[in-house]
Amino acid sequence: MYLLQKLNRFVIPRTELTYPCHQLKMHQNAAAAPVDHVMPDFEDACPYDFKGEPSRQTMVEALSTVDFGGKVVAIRPNNIRSKYFLGDLEAIMLGAPDRFHGIILPKTEGPEDIIHLSKLLDALEERGGWTTRVQIEALIETPLGVVNAYPIAKASDRMAGLIFGIADFAAALSVRENVENQNQNFHYAKQATVVAAKAAGLHAVDNAYLRLVRKDTSEEEAERIYDGLRRKNIESANLGMDGTWVIHPQQAEIANECFTPNDEMIAHHQRAIEVYHQLGGGSIADPETGEFYDEATTKAMLMDLAKAVQAGKLDSAWLAEQAAKSKEVTGYDILQVMGRVA
Repeated sequence: MYLLQKLNRFVIPRTELTYPCHQLKMHQNAAAAPVDHVMPDFEDACPYDFKGEPSRQTMVEALSTVDFGGKVVAIRPNNIRSKYFLGDLEAIMLGAPDRFHGIILPKTEGPEDIIHLSKLLDALEERGGWTTRVQIEALIETPLGVVNAYPIAKASDRMAGLIFGIADFAAALSVRENVENQNQNFHYAKQATVVAAKAAGLHAVDNAYLRLVRKDTSEEEAERIYDGLRRKNIESANLGMDGTWVIHPQQAEIANECFTPNDEMIAHHQRAIEVYHQLGGGSIADPETGEFYDEATTKAMLMDLAKAVQAGKLDSAWLAEQAAKSKEVTGYDILQVMGRVA
């Protein structure tokens, strides 16, 4: 999760909007989008002619002038083996101290990549006079990255999350189709990313859905695209993903909905947890609905309700009280263990 020190809150992103960083207008549009997190990109989305100084100047200008509100701002430099990487990092760290929250490291292959980045951030924070600490999300988008996902997740206390990148991963495996049936075709890699992230107490973010509605898209085709977006993200949430990349603001509303408990679920979980504790815990059947509850099922509900708190749909004090009741018996608070609370 991201700890936004100046705003005194934490964010587990449901939606991370990625866009090319070389045009100021793109930053302004992103700032207005209904997403939790924006990801200006020096890497794959940036045209060759704007690599280096042109994109860096625009990025620093945007960080200095655009109001991103309460969003997480995490920047993707060119990858660590690129000739542009160090210059990208120096430009933003020295040109915009305390104006963003994280670095998204593309094509992370092993823990040594994260350790190298973390040491660079140590030095650049000192040189730039930072008063906050930059966090790191690692892009898991190569076979080696998947194999090393847990060591990557544990490589630095700056780590906030892991992101699965489907396009580069599919290219490395020579898989041509990466949109339809992706949660089946890439099930192992996605869940390996989730398991590594959760084992380290980090958030896990799914890849983008690479279909957009255009001005000339028919209503029937638009409905098919939005249905595909919804299906992909519901399935991703069921794999344990906390959120998803989005590549256009048009995807944000559906994506947010897929990773946020609805009002009916929140009411059900609240009542179930209260009934569970009223009846003394253990393995019980709800006297009204016949549903089975035990310590494990109620912990799953607590995890869902943590997302409701972050979405502003549930009081955090109520959730903390219920988690404390569980901890009193089991010896641990699942929300703390899994990084669901600051």
